[in-house]
Amino acid sequence: MALPERILLGPGPSNPYPEAMQAFQRPVVGHLDPAFLALLDETCDRLRTVFGTANPLTLPISGTGSAGMEAAFVNVVGAGDVVVVGVNGLFGERMCDVAGRCGAEVIRVDADWGTPLDPAAVLAAHPAPKVIAVVHAETSTGVGNDIEPLGAGKGDALLLVDCVTSLAGIPVDVDGWGVDIAYSGTQKCIGVPPGLAPLTMSERARERRVERPQSWYLDLGMIGEYAATSGARKYHHTAPISMVYALHAGLGAVLDEGLDAVIARHAECGRLLHEGLDKMGLELFASEGHRLPELTTVKVPEGAADADVRQRLLVDYGIEIGGGVGAYAGKVWRIGLMGHGARRRNVTLLLAALAEVLGR
Repeated sequence: MALPERILLGPGPSNPYPEAMQAFQRPVVGHLDPAFLALLDETCDRLRTVFGTANPLTLPISGTGSAGMEAAFVNVVGAGDVVVVGVNGLFGERMCDVAGRCGAEVIRVDADWGTPLDPAAVLAAHPAPKVIAVVHAETSTGVGNDIEPLGAGKGDALLLVDCVTSLAGIPVDVDGWGVDIAYSGTQKCIGVPPGLAPLTMSERARERRVERPQSWYLDLGMIGEYAATSGARKYHHTAPISMVYALHAGLGAVLDEGLDAVIARHAECGRLLHEGLDKMGLELFASEGHRLPELTTVKVPEGAADADVRQRLLVDYGIEIGGGVGAYAGKVWRIGLMGHGARRRNVTLLLAALAEVLGR
């Protein structure tokens, strides 16, 4: 079955970098082949650069971003542990769910969707939690949350951060901000098809890891370590060879352009999109000052049918944007400018197509 070409400007997968797609054509070798292991090591080094960390335990989890989230929690959260979770969107809600399934005592700190979390309120929620967990870039609302104050004030707690929509799109500084565990996904600003979840864990977090996590597959003690005596890599599962090829190439594209330049490109495209939507008379949903450049939320204008507009964009122009979720389903659109898709030409095309569909 032939599939149509799309410009993916939704909250899900972004249009991948050409280098990442070309990498799928490389010959598949064994998952323990020395050539593949060398490439995997180089991929992990590249991940350390984009995460802003020197953590030895930095690797791509075999699974999408949700696998990264689950791996982050099950390896440090056990029954009875206190976990403070900042919730201002769908993915903060999911953090609460996963922590609860680990048997944690979950303490929520809520903020209205579309508004940022108050770091002081998060830090004051409990005097001695084991984990403080927040989403850096909330994909459901287009809001960015401040991470640095949480790292500065976390005390003995471990700081766990969802970087799925932020990594390689806006600044991420794991070591500088005092983040202990962070995870992401390949399909957003890294510009690689979905299938892997980059994850990094500090030595401090490793020392406080759950000895026997609930998940065998996501046990970082089994999949992320080297044998202490020989230095040989432990076998755990068959790595998705071609996905690692693609991640290696996608990260290479980011680093060849320059991480700062990539972040600046995302910022420019976000600014142009926000300005264009404003000129069209549309109202942005996320609070000013905390709007993400890579994921823009805009209120569906009065008189417009959410699904009809998105369907026309898809069918007539090959442009896919996302709808709202939860209480905001049918009320907001979510427009992604991520990875290779964060280009001025895509902003221009989207604004022109949207104006045509809305008759503005």
